Amino acid sequence: MITEPAVEIRGLTKIFSVPFQRERIVAVRDLDLRVEIGEVYGLLGPNGSGKSTTLKVILGLISPTRGVTKIFGRNNELVASREDVGFLPENPYFYRYLTGEETLRFFGRLCGMNRDRLQKRIVELLELVGLTKARHRRLGTYSKGMLQRIGLAQALINEPRLVVLDEPTAGVDPAGTRAICDLILELKRRGITFLLSSHLLAQAQEICDRVGILANGSLIREGRLDELVAIENRTELVLENASDAFIAEVENLAKSSETKLIDRRKSTMTLEKLFLDATKEQPNE
Repeated sequence: MITEPAVEIRGLTKIFSVPFQRERIVAVRDLDLRVEIGEVYGLLGPNGSGKSTTLKVILGLISPTRGVTKIFGRNNELVASREDVGFLPENPYFYRYLTGEETLRFFGRLCGMNRDRLQKRIVELLELVGLTKARHRRLGTYSKGMLQRIGLAQALINEPRLVVLDEPTAGVDPAGTRAICDLILELKRRGITFLLSSHLLAQAQEICDRVGILANGSLIREGRLDELVAIENRTELVLENASDAFIAEVENLAKSSETKLIDRRKSTMTLEKLFLDATKEQPNE
């Protein structure tokens, strides 16, 4: 049985015309991308690389110049394709005079949820994002981290199978960022697929299964994190209870029964170094 990916993009190109000028800007060019069901996929890239444009095309907020995008096998031009999708933009706008509970009820009604199902869902989500005690507080009193968590809750209100996040931890303090990352990992364990853009590479390295790096609208690197950050010509040996003498003669003494070989793996670079190396030679346009 062949399972359709959560997101499939083929030959996506988006060109913007500059008003009152003959200039055209190629935001995304010939992009092919797949996000498999149940994974966390990170879309990385410098400012102006095409990340947000790609997300907007997937969500149907803008039309591509050419190319095909599918969500769970359905063309994203169909409104029905977005029934299984939740979205949290980088700078969400909320009615700040509403409480947390009222905000979730508002978005739930927009999704057409009935009263009984919606009330149950509100209670579940407030508990999930840790805002039960703040449910009756107006959003105007929420911190940035709390606003991002209520934003994540509204993205989940209709029980989507795919959640798209644009810079989900932007401007959030370390504690709030930790809480959001933990939420994403918990929801992944529940079977939800995530597609997120981020410039916080250390966090992306922690939570993403695969990443794609965009530069000047083109996908220049893609793959599983453990493969991308591996250094081909190096191997690490992680040893326990090894003396200085043993370390000095590690190759000869590795077979010694007195020393336990804990692990053997490829040496790795950080995702940040991979990102900088991959993009530094890309010309600016």
